[in-house]
Amino acid sequence: MTTSRSTPPRGGTAGAARGRSAAREPRPAYQCDACGHQPPKWVGRCPECGEWGAVVENTVTGPTVSGRVVSSRMPSEPARPIATISAAPARARPTGVSELDRVLGGGLVPGAVVLLAGEPGVGKSTLLLDVAQQWAVGAGSPSLVVSGEESVSQVRLRAERMGTLHEQLYLAAESDLASVLGHLDAVKPGLLVLDSVQTISTTGTEGVPGGVTQVRAVTAALVSVAKERGIATVLVGHVTKDGQVAGPRVLEHLVDVVLHFEGDKHSSLRLVRGVKNRFGAADEVGCFEMHEGGISSLADPSGLFLTRYAEPVPGTCVTVAMEGRRALVTEVQALIGATVAGSPRRTVSGLDSARLAMVLAVLQRRTERLTLHDREVFAATVGGIRVVEPAADLAVALAVASGGLNLAIAPHLVAIGEVGLTGEVRRVGAVPRRLAEAARLGFKVALVPPGCGPASTGVGPEQMRVTEVTDVRSALHHAARASAE
Repeated sequence: MTTSRSTPPRGGTAGAARGRSAAREPRPAYQCDACGHQPPKWVGRCPECGEWGAVVENTVTGPTVSGRVVSSRMPSEPARPIATISAAPARARPTGVSELDRVLGGGLVPGAVVLLAGEPGVGKSTLLLDVAQQWAVGAGSPSLVVSGEESVSQVRLRAERMGTLHEQLYLAAESDLASVLGHLDAVKPGLLVLDSVQTISTTGTEGVPGGVTQVRAVTAALVSVAKERGIATVLVGHVTKDGQVAGPRVLEHLVDVVLHFEGDKHSSLRLVRGVKNRFGAADEVGCFEMHEGGISSLADPSGLFLTRYAEPVPGTCVTVAMEGRRALVTEVQALIGATVAGSPRRTVSGLDSARLAMVLAVLQRRTERLTLHDREVFAATVGGIRVVEPAADLAVALAVASGGLNLAIAPHLVAIGEVGLTGEVRRVGAVPRRLAEAARLGFKVALVPPGCGPASTGVGPEQMRVTEVTDVRSALHHAARASAE
């Protein structure tokens, strides 16, 4: 008797086994340590950022078997009713630096991780050394400053100049993560300042120091240690050419607070701006002043952005800018040059060049006496502050008109409002807060958009005379009348 055998499918059992084995075998993958780009094969130079020797091989596992059941396990700590959980461990502790505490929402929370980013030389290390000193004095626990870019002698010289020599302030110069953790075991600080996270590397992770893989691994390890031991941690981060935090965006998701330290090297003003904050408002701004002895908080910085004149001068107008929740009285200056052939220059400092061009076009079109299309215009703010919000449009328009007509505006007048293309004055936010700050500094007359008069702002006539203006023409009329009084 003849028995028939079924022919196995093409490839057979051995082929299927080889396919499953191949699916589970590790496969090579490549990633740039500098920018995170993943090319399909190894190359000597990253095609995304152009960095040489930054592409490394990372081994990743193959796809998992579909339908795999994940078994449960007992959690390390059971879930509890929310009313039984104490909020005391998450209370903020003041750092002793008032402006930084304002941005942080009251101070540093034990176990919180703060990422402070800023351009080189803006004063990040100086500010954090002062914070570490204040913490060592008032918090009752040591503070540890780990520098990966400077030696301990260099940091000591800066501390001596600032007068921040306290026995509870510890310094270390390290670039290895294991050594940093060893210092934490020895000192047991309540505050850790790491300057900077891009200089720290770990031997257990591939990639060059400062690369995407290394920075991600170092930050994740420090966040885990900070949460476990309740150490308030401040990480200093580098920035890119466009001012963003360098490294992968995952760093901003890992940390609790992201702060930007801003300032012009030619000005003493420094701003700490909150970008992300899990413990408070994310739109606060702290003001500081750099000087030879270090850095100090500015509780009332409005005086830095005003010029005191013996007599009124044409080409100036005062507005009130909002930096986060803080109102800052700011002076805008404009200079109208001579008539030139061709394209005249439009030069700005501290203002938005596009908004200046729009305001000039509106003034040229909506007023009869101003001719600006063939004249050079220079506009700037006082004190190094940068004002780019539309609320400064009306002040820019009045400053340009004052300079073009050679008529001085009253020094006790402020102008607030956005200017539209038809010349109308539009409403802006936080007008009551702006007027209250101007009244506190002694300004008597305010030009505001429609609907922002005394009835809506609560500013009484004994404090300030608030006048609503509908367009640029009426604003010029009321400004001239106030100057003549």
